Amino acid sequence: MNRIRDELRRAARSPVPTELPEALEASAPSPLEQAIGREKLEHYEAALQELSEADREAIIGRVELGQSYEELAGILDKPSPDAARMAVHRAMRRLVENMKRPA
Repeated sequence: MNRIRDELRRAARSPVPTELPEALEASAPSPLEQAIGREKLEHYEAALQELSEADREAIIGRVELGQSYEELAGILDKPSPDAARMAVHRAMRRLVENMKRPA
């Protein structure tokens, strides 16, 4: 009888196992992910600074500001949206090459 009582007491002290709902999961990046992201951002910005002013404007306008090629053509003094598209493409290629170099 004492064993049964002990078992009931033990069961009453232990919480019932439950799963956490997905809504409680952290959506923010972990400190490690934040550090890695910060390093990548610093590497991107350093590589961006190595480019010419026109290349920086093309990349920032298209990637960071989401401007259309038509808008970029006016900003970059290109004759057409296709010329702006090619300027962005070439600038991105140079940026990638800069980012391949060790930080």
